[in-house]
Amino acid sequence: MKAPQTPVGAVGEQLSFLPPPPICPTWPKPGTLAERALGMMLDGEQINHPQFENRTQSWRLSAAIYTLRTLGWPVQTFDVQSPTGSDPHRTIAAYFLHPRDVVMALMHGGCD
Repeated sequence: MKAPQTPVGAVGEQLSFLPPPPICPTWPKPGTLAERALGMMLDGEQINHPQFENRTQSWRLSAAIYTLRTLGWPVQTFDVQSPTGSDPHRTIAAYFLHPRDVVMALMHGGCD
């Protein structure tokens, strides 16, 4: 029996002949942690809690991500290995916006 082949092109994403559905997010309030997190992701960054805390002096990244999702932002999550001396199997979440969603949001300016 042959091993499955790795697909060529977009790995982990189903290809479609249909355009992606439009996103219609609302922009967060200026000066909020949600606005800062969104700014990082719109710049193409993948952010995690230690990075966010170093830049904002706040450990409330998950609250900011929750706010962005309730505002319609399609924030993606993946796990990152982040071992410590006391927990060698520790993982933390990292967040990002798909580049396609960044382009669509910037082109349409949100739904505000």
